[in-house]
Amino acid sequence: MRGVGSSAGAAAASLALLLAGCTAGAPSSEPAPDRRVEPALVAQREAAGIPDCPETPASATAVEGGLPDLLLGCLGSGRQVNLAALRGKPMIINFWAQWCAPCRLEAPHLKEFAARAGDDVLVLGVDFADPDPALALEFASEAGWTYPHLTDPLKQTAGPVRFQGIPITLYVDAEGVIAYRAIGGIASTEQMVKDADTFLGVRL
Repeated sequence: MRGVGSSAGAAAASLALLLAGCTAGAPSSEPAPDRRVEPALVAQREAAGIPDCPETPASATAVEGGLPDLLLGCLGSGRQVNLAALRGKPMIINFWAQWCAPCRLEAPHLKEFAARAGDDVLVLGVDFADPDPALALEFASEAGWTYPHLTDPLKQTAGPVRFQGIPITLYVDAEGVIAYRAIGGIASTEQMVKDADTFLGVRL
């Protein structure tokens, strides 16, 4: 039975290549499909003033030392985001959870930095290993975070991004390369400003 399955799989792969023609192996330019999400979560996100996540293609070629070709859902939205497609602007990506005490302590610094950075830096959260999106949105609202958040309840990012615990904050340059990893809670807004200058070349 295994041989039959392998033959069928190979035939399907060959057909796909024929249909794709010269574009075989190229990342898709089609936007990532939306997922079904509870309307109550959408309403909760919008009431908190948290914007929808950036729109990206369904797949993208990961750059060396960069974010993986991985789709994550958007917290309180049906949109999906491909991490490897997030390029074109310096980014700070913070991995957090509402149950994480150090995440709660660093929350004011992320709020202040995002307000100070404005459009110069894309600030993005990733709600990691969090079982309840409603509680996550409640915390994000209380923290005053007005930037988008992805959600990774199954911890898919831990392996490709190479981290073991949260909080962790990634400083990602405009080409999508991870320039710096701040492991543990952020101590101050000024430290974030300094790191953005040092590792991303952004002066705030």
